[in-house]
This record gives sequence, C-alpha cells and structure tokens, in this order.
Amino acid sequence: MNIRANILLRVYLAFGLIVLFALAVFLRLGQVQYVQGHKWKAMADSLSTKYMKVEATRGNIYSNDGSLLATSVPEYELRMDMYAGGIQNKDVFNEKVDSLGMKLAEFFKDKTAKEYSRYLRVARQDSARYVLIHRKVTYSDLKVIRTFPLYNIGKFTGGLIAVQQNKRILPFKALAARTIGYKNENVSNGVGLEGAYNQYINGETGRRLMQRIAGGVYVPVNDEEEVAPKDGADIISTIDINMQDLAQSALEKQLIKSKADHGTVILMEVATGEIRAVANFSKVEEGVYKEKFNYAIAGNQDPGSTFKLASYMALLEDKLVDTNTLVATGTYQIPGHLIKDSHGSIGVVTVKRAFEESSNAAISYLINSKYKDNPSKFTDHLYDWHLNEKVGLQIPGEAQPVVKNPKNKSWNKNMTLPQMAYGYEMQLTPLKMLSFYNAVANNGKYVAPIFVKEIRRLGNPIEQFKARVVNEKICSDVTLSKIKKMLEGVVLEGSGKNIVYNPLYKIAGKTGTAQVADENKGYKANKQYQASFVGYFPADKPKYSLIVVINDPKGSYYGALVSGPVFREISDRIYASDMQMYDDVPTRLVGNTGTPPTKAGQSKATQKVYKAFGFKPLFASKSEYYNIIDTSAGTVFQENNEHKGIMPNVEGMGLKDALYLLGNAGLKTKVVGMGKVTAQSIPAGSKVGRGLGVQIELN
Repeated sequence: MNIRANILLRVYLAFGLIVLFALAVFLRLGQVQYVQGHKWKAMADSLSTKYMKVEATRGNIYSNDGSLLATSVPEYELRMDMYAGGIQNKDVFNEKVDSLGMKLAEFFKDKTAKEYSRYLRVARQDSARYVLIHRKVTYSDLKVIRTFPLYNIGKFTGGLIAVQQNKRILPFKALAARTIGYKNENVSNGVGLEGAYNQYINGETGRRLMQRIAGGVYVPVNDEEEVAPKDGADIISTIDINMQDLAQSALEKQLIKSKADHGTVILMEVATGEIRAVANFSKVEEGVYKEKFNYAIAGNQDPGSTFKLASYMALLEDKLVDTNTLVATGTYQIPGHLIKDSHGSIGVVTVKRAFEESSNAAISYLINSKYKDNPSKFTDHLYDWHLNEKVGLQIPGEAQPVVKNPKNKSWNKNMTLPQMAYGYEMQLTPLKMLSFYNAVANNGKYVAPIFVKEIRRLGNPIEQFKARVVNEKICSDVTLSKIKKMLEGVVLEGSGKNIVYNPLYKIAGKTGTAQVADENKGYKANKQYQASFVGYFPADKPKYSLIVVINDPKGSYYGALVSGPVFREISDRIYASDMQMYDDVPTRLVGNTGTPPTKAGQSKATQKVYKAFGFKPLFASKSEYYNIIDTSAGTVFQENNEHKGIMPNVEGMGLKDALYLLGNAGLKTKVVGMGKVTAQSIPAGSKVGRGLGVQIELN
C-alpha cells in the first residue's frame, strides 16, 4: 500500500467515526426530547423554585358608629394542573372529565358541558399545567367547586389551583365613596382615606416558596406561607353612616330638582372638628349624579356672600362700625363697576340689617371707605385667621386658598378691595369656609377638620387623633357675640327666613350667591351661579356646622332658595334624631294633692274631663300627649312630644292611646294584660324604624 492510499484510509476512518458520533448525539437528543421529555421537564420544574411576595390583607375602614365602610374579601382565580399527582393516570382523567365539565357548566353557566369537557381534554393533550378555569370566584363558591369530580381527590392532587387575590369592597357602595377613596398603584398617595393611610392599611407582605411549572408560571410548593403576611391596621373614621346617607340623599334630590352641574355638602361637629358627612356629586347625564370629584376639599371658587362674615368681623373687631351703624343699600359705584344688590334697595338700614339681607352695596361701601387708605389692615385680618393657608387635612387633594393682599401683582387699587368684601377676587374651598363658620360656633376657637380619629390593630388603638387648634381665638368675645346675633338674624328676619327657619330650634347661618367666572371668557359669557348656605345649629348650643354649595342651578340660583332647603332637611332630621340637643322636657305641677288619679294620654281629653268636674285647667301645654309622674307635691304632668324615629313613652297610658302613638311610630305592637301600660320592651327615647316589633305590658 502506497503512502497516498494509507492517508486516504485514515481520513475516511476518522470522518466515519465523526459521522457515527454525530448520529449518536442526534439519536440521544431525540430520546431525551421525545421519549424522556416528561421526566426531565418534571425534574427541571422541581429545581426551579424561588420565594415570592404574599400580599397582606388590607385593613378595614370603619365609620364613627362602627359600621364597615371598606373591607377586603378573598377572591380566587381558578387554574388546573392537567398532570397533578392524583390524575396523572389517563384513565382516571378520562373517566371523570365529562362529569367535571357538567358540574362546571351548571355552576358558572358560561359554557355548555360539552364545551368544558372538550376544553379540558385539549388542555390535557397540550400537557398544560396552568389552565384557566374561571376568574373572580368567592370563597363560598370555592368550597362548592372543591367537591366536583377530579377536584375532590385532594387539595392539590386533583389538579385544582386556587390563586387568592384580595378584593376591596364598599358595603355601603356609593356612601362616602369619594372620602373613603381607593389605592392607586400609579399615584404615590392614592385617593381619600385609602391613599392617605395606605402605609397603615397595607400591612406587611409575607413570603412563599413557589415552584415554576410549564409556561413559566409559579405555583405554591406548600400549603402555608413560609413567612405569613401581617394584615393591615384598621382605620376608624369620623363619618357617621346615617348622616352620610342623609347628606347624600338631600343633596342629590336638590341637584336633580334644580338641574345643577355639581354640588357638595359637609357636616362637621363643632367642638371636635370631626367630619360627620361629606357628599360630592357631579352631573353625568340628565337626572344622574355620581361622585367624581371632591369639591369639598378641592373645589376652589369665589365664595360669594358667605364671605361677608369675615368682612363684618374685621369691621367690628377694628371698631369701625357697630351693629346699629346706618348704611345705604341698593348700589355702590366704584371706578369701572357698579355694585348692585340683587333684590334692590332696602334703603338706609343698620349694619345688622344689611348683613341679614346680604347687601353687596353696603359691605362694599363699608370695607372700601374704612380700609381704602390702608387695605393691608383688612387683608391682615384674613391672614391672621389663616384663610390664605391650607387647613392641613388628613386626606390628600386640598386646594391652595387664594386670598390677595396689596403686594400681589393682580391687586387693583380701585376694584379688588370692594369686591373682596363680598367674596370675589379670591378662591376658597367649601371646607375652608365651613371651618371659619365653625370657629364662630365654637366660641372663637378655630379647629382643623379631621376625618380619622383612630388607628387600630387587632382591636387595640395604636394611634389617636384630636383636632388641631389653628387659632385659639379668632376675635374678641364682644365681636363674637355681635356676629352670632347677626347670623341668627339671617334666619329669623333676613334672607333665610322663609326657607331655613324652624320654630323648634335656632339656626344661625348665611346665604351666598356668587357668579362663577368661565375659565376663558370671564363673567360675561354664559352666566353661571353658585348657591350656598353655611351655618350651625342649634344656635344657642351649637353642636353641628353645615355647608351646602350647589353650582350652576337652572332657574332660581339664590343661596336661600337652592341650598337652603338642603340645609334645612339635614338639620331638621339630625335634630329630630339627637335627644341630646333637646331642651329639658317642661313639667308643671297640679295645684293641689287632691287631684283625682288619671291615666297618661291625650291632653285635650283629660282637660275636658277635669273641667267637667270643676277642676281648674291643670297645665297650659301645646303637647298633644303627656305622661304622669306621682310626687309628694302632687301629680306632675310631663309633656310627651312625638319625634319621628324615636320610641315614645307610653307607660301609664290606656291601651287606645298607647296603640295610637306606637302605630304613628310605625311599630308592630304585641299587647300583654289589661289596664294601663306598666312596661314597654323598647325604652322611651330609643331610635326605632318602621316595622319594628314592640311588646307592652298592661296591669
């Protein structure tokens, strides 16, 4: 063999060995891929694990009376592993898949039994390990689904995978929804209480060991988390759910009636600064209003005539006028503008009367003539009262007030001062105006409103909040006394007389009507108005302050006519349901101890019988019913006034009178015994609703 042939033989031999090796590699790859594929995939999945975060359950938000305003409930996304341990056997799967499809079809009603069965069989053929069965499944539904064929083999061996997610719900739905707010992942602070107290409500995330399966999806390795999440703390808000319902209902009704664009109502407890109700509605279509924007804290606008309180307070504090100072009404001319009273002139009247009738001309003249040479003296009062500053609320979104002073570039030496006098050339939110009126009701102490009173974890307080005092005394007691009389006069004799006045209790407040400027065209474009009423009640012992603001009402646009009825409805119903605001029930003694014994009952009937027997009138009373109290001095007749939603006192009455009063209260009465009423199952003065059962015992 020559050298050339020897070399070629060696080359062919080496090349043949390389080809044989390549073929062996390809054969082995095919075996791994197709013959042993499931084995190696399972092994790879078992080695692909990592720790993942487990979201904590967010804390609850409660109302002041303990009602649940916001909570988290578990919601599940159902998946299925087609090669779970218990159903790896194809015969087991095929035997029960049709029954499972039938159960799923009956339960969810989104597919037929055949469609579910086909869907699951195809997923099995595709070796799917994380097939979607259904989203948004409740815990009670999950318990039922776990009894279905295949799934009832075992929690994981049956293939069912339940991925828990926490769903936030509002049990009272739209009530206080804007104040409650929501967590927004794209906004650092979120909205409302949910956003402001996110760090407390969120809790602490846990950790769970997860295993990667086909498709890059991770499923839990163990039943329990390795590091359990720590649930969020609970927030106790100042909102009263009944007052919130009342505020929203009254506002929405008036918005629909007046076809207004939007409106807001805020109810505040005078002494504590706690906000009991906040309602904000925007028009979305004719007759339909939704909460879309928090006008209460972010709706900056010219306040209009409600601001006159601050103007008169400055004048009285500087002793530039008194309540009996005379001033002309009707019109007041300033360079370039004639200021007019909307209802015309009422002649020359006292300052008190000008305030009660809300004369723009009078206050413009007084402020301009007294402060024209030194306007800073007037604006310094406004700054001392912190009207130019944010209140510093517990929830985000508060608008920055705008109150000018002579140093501002936009200050007009001829027009700004007299127009500020009646609430123009400034921007204040409804809550800012209410806080100022609340300070008057609170004997001069200006407190910042609060929305949250306590944070609790596992029922134990971890932080409590009290109202922050912004100003201990906004003015002297002398000025305060005069201002209070003027505010009461608005309702007794002035612009609120026919709408807001209630003879049963005193209301103090101020009407407001302001023309709203178009952002681009000013005041002369399509004329729009803002109607408002702000005040407090009962005026002699203030417990609540309240503001109602309605924007762009159609037809009548005056504050008393548009916002006044809302104020009156809210204040009336709160007064009727709060026994603490009632004066002591008046009692009168009968003149001698020889008065014949009698049942409690109807006043007129008793008077008639007593007169027939020669007894003098026992008591002068406007109450239709009375109760009897026996004392050593004789018999005391106590007035028994009916109040809607309050359990009447029927003890001592005959059956007829008792049934009449209880029937009027909407109660279902069960009677035991004969004679006069000696006991009632619901104590007098308790809050009751229509249809509630009550038992009375007679003896």
